[in-house]
Amino acid sequence: MSVAYVRDRDAPLRPPPAGTTGPVGWLRENLFSNLGSSLLTLLLALALGYVLWSVLDWAVLRAVWTGADREACAIADAGACWPFVREKFPQWLFGFYPISERWRPIAAFVIGALALAPMLMPSAGSKRWNAVFLLVAYPILVVELLAGGMFGLPQVETASWGGLMVTLVVAVTGIVFSLPLGILLALGRRSELPIVRSASIAFIELWRGVPLVTVLFMASVMLPLFLPSGITFDKLVRAIVGLSLFASAYMAEAVRGGLQAVARGQTEAGLALGLSRWQTTRKIVLPQALRISIPNIVGIFIGLFKDTTLVLVVSIYDFLGIINAGMQDPKWAAPQTANTGYFVAALVYFGFCFAMSRYAQFTETRLEQAGKR
Repeated sequence: MSVAYVRDRDAPLRPPPAGTTGPVGWLRENLFSNLGSSLLTLLLALALGYVLWSVLDWAVLRAVWTGADREACAIADAGACWPFVREKFPQWLFGFYPISERWRPIAAFVIGALALAPMLMPSAGSKRWNAVFLLVAYPILVVELLAGGMFGLPQVETASWGGLMVTLVVAVTGIVFSLPLGILLALGRRSELPIVRSASIAFIELWRGVPLVTVLFMASVMLPLFLPSGITFDKLVRAIVGLSLFASAYMAEAVRGGLQAVARGQTEAGLALGLSRWQTTRKIVLPQALRISIPNIVGIFIGLFKDTTLVLVVSIYDFLGIINAGMQDPKWAAPQTANTGYFVAALVYFGFCFAMSRYAQFTETRLEQAGKR
């Protein structure tokens, strides 16, 4: 007599094969999946190792760490000249801002960071009030702190501003103004009103067809010639306006690409629910378009941050400009002075741009997961 065996429960799961999970599995799947991939990985690893070792050797092992002038760094086979950085770094941060008043830009930065932090954290509340403060009250506070002239604060002309402070002022202001203006231009370019559409297209194509250097020269040199006698604007303000308008044209095209990627059925569904065309755009189409456009928008933000270095052509000393000015000091005229200054500038710009890129990736992932739920 045969007795059939019938399993009444699932067989226990066996562990995956060794070498297919964990760090080893990731390496085998992504870097050593076949012979060609393995060779390419080894070549790139050797090249990366050579670059990293060269940087480490120059910036740390052969670097000069102490000294009071160029004599400390003017030695054979010397690496980075860090005493030069240590002496000039306060000026790189604040430019020619009076030393006794440097607490003002520090206070403006700390207040802005504290107000911006809740906006960047998804779990934080009161974002509406934080946004109102950042867009309305904070700019006024920054102007009063940096420029002075009220509440007993000594006035500091913008000609004395410089360094990383100017870079952040120009970049943040340009980002804040270019995004909403770019959205309006993108919507205007898709408008059914011929006048609005033509004006938006003309604005976008004009600013996209002119180099940024030309825009800055026009804002700094030519614009005062067209203003009535006795009316003038601060040079820094003119540069910020020109940079913001320039970036808004590219922002408009990025947002327009996102608007075109949203299916027409989304608009038809909103209209079928009884929403007006403006409500449909604001509540249904535009949020989806902005989510699609995040990579392009962040790319424009990063480009805008790096383009702030061009304000040097109109005699505004941003971070890179103030570093170049510090290199002219005869006290630090050594072979490695310039290399060290540019190395520090590269680290600072990379840090800001990389942080923006990573946060944008985090936001994009979070919005994509929210859209799937």
